[in-house]
Amino acid sequence: MSEPEGVAAHRSETPDAGTGEAGTGEAGTEDAGTGDAGTGDAGQTKGRTFLVTGANTGIGRATAAGLARQGGRVYVAARSREKGEEAVAGLRASTGNDAVFFLPLDLADLDSVRACAADFLARGEPLHGLVNNAGVVRARGLTKQGFELMFGVNHLGHFVLTNALLGCLTASAPARVVTVSSDSHYSAHGIDFEALRRPERGVTGMHGYAVSKLCNVLFSAELARRTAGSGVTTYALHPGVVASDIWRRVPWPVRPLMMRRMLTVDQGAATSLYCATSPDVAQDSGKFYDKCAERAPSKVATPELGAELWKRSEEWTAPS
Repeated sequence: MSEPEGVAAHRSETPDAGTGEAGTGEAGTEDAGTGDAGTGDAGQTKGRTFLVTGANTGIGRATAAGLARQGGRVYVAARSREKGEEAVAGLRASTGNDAVFFLPLDLADLDSVRACAADFLARGEPLHGLVNNAGVVRARGLTKQGFELMFGVNHLGHFVLTNALLGCLTASAPARVVTVSSDSHYSAHGIDFEALRRPERGVTGMHGYAVSKLCNVLFSAELARRTAGSGVTTYALHPGVVASDIWRRVPWPVRPLMMRRMLTVDQGAATSLYCATSPDVAQDSGKFYDKCAERAPSKVATPELGAELWKRSEEWTAPS
């Protein structure tokens, strides 16, 4: 499949990261607080296994580094084998932890998503944390299975991956599912389900992005309702406005000025690490976080809409 327009816009550091691979440098509407990728709890991490999508670069790589530095076993899931294995080597060297591994994953192709899950499950390991980090912004086109690209990568690919791994997460409980959303979800007024089967038509592409990020919040909340009492807890979050290669399509005269006040990728990973490891939120589930603190999600993010999104996602991704 040729690369649709805008796919590269999500790449946080390397221009060849590819769909479903780079960390989300979120296009939020406000600055997040400061912090670093060390935010988390080593006692909740050492010897435990984590899978991070888009961990070859950007926020995802910073999240993987924080987990590895605290003694976790970390799987780097990314589309490009070359970039993924390069990231694994770099993470092992920078953290002193050799328990970092690569898994191929293209979130724009549900066959690849299922193969990634099967690859992990075949290793017979527990899974204590799944960080759904990868994403695209201002992307135009369709996924391999014919879904609007931002919805397909940001929500539907992660929906399939999470459900494929849910049995392992439950058997490994306590376990957590952390989904990187954005405060852009506040600007979505709902979901036009018919529009999710055609390319984004907006001039800026930000409408489709906001809808996909609303889907992240709805998915996390609905997953919490479905896993209540199982030992699996879920979290959605806004990482802040991060200075990453996600902005590389912004014209040069504007880009450096725009990025001056943005967060570093390490600061952007702080809330992901907090949700993945902090004992402070161990008993919480289905909530939305910003700056390592709970924040009320959009009023549009209702249980009814979450149930409808889940139902349609199940139908759309059911094996034929």
